[in-house]
Amino acid sequence: MKKIIYSLLFMVTAGTTTAQVKMPAPSPTQKIVQDFGLSSIELSYSRPITKGRKIFGDLVSYDKLWRTGANAATTIRFNDAVEIKGKKIDSGTYALYTIPHLDTWEIILNKGIKNWGVDGYKESEDVARFSVEPSHIKPLVESFTIQFTDVKAMGANLEILWENTAVRLPIAPYGMVDRIKTQLDEALKGEKKPNWQAAQFYNEYDNNPKKALQYVSEAVKDNPKAFWVWIYKAKVELALGDKSAAMQSSNTSLKLAKEAGNDDYVKMNEDLQKKLK
Repeated sequence: MKKIIYSLLFMVTAGTTTAQVKMPAPSPTQKIVQDFGLSSIELSYSRPITKGRKIFGDLVSYDKLWRTGANAATTIRFNDAVEIKGKKIDSGTYALYTIPHLDTWEIILNKGIKNWGVDGYKESEDVARFSVEPSHIKPLVESFTIQFTDVKAMGANLEILWENTAVRLPIAPYGMVDRIKTQLDEALKGEKKPNWQAAQFYNEYDNNPKKALQYVSEAVKDNPKAFWVWIYKAKVELALGDKSAAMQSSNTSLKLAKEAGNDDYVKMNEDLQKKLK
């Protein structure tokens, strides 16, 4: 009798239990953290695949709000304030929506970060809208892609690509140069002066090579074997038109780089010296 009951229980259990099978996500999520300015930008989005379908003007309608990906709302987090097309965007997390048109795209930053796609979207929660022109690209981009390109100290592009379309939105760190200068001025009051950082700031951000030379000259005194600082000094001297001094600094850098076994700086000095001859 017990055997019959156990058999019946097994049959009932087997009939009502569904085996769990893990399958690949059709639109896998990607998360990106990009160092930017004095902080970073974080991006989270899902990546649908073309699969032979026509995308823009068909799967993704023109002139309608698009979630810019798949599944939950695409989000972008600025961990520091940024500037986009002359507008300051405060640090924080935003939903990234777009409205593709044939000749232009609208890129929207919105507060609805918990929305499922466009469900729950409210225009009243828009923080900013930007108009950009799309460009035609080849070859076809199979997987929907958002990425950061041309990443530099003073800016980067947020790039959206799918099928044969690309749009780019320029982003810049907000007020970064002034903030660095404030920090630098304060640090230079101290006993241990950041001469190397000061040289880079005045050369690359303040367009003041004379002041940069002043600080890089102190920086090589701070670290006489720093071949990377010596070649920097040579480049500043070259920018000021003093080829003789630049050659001396480069020779020092070359000698130190050889002693350190750094082939990259050996080559950089050799290339620089070709310009100095």
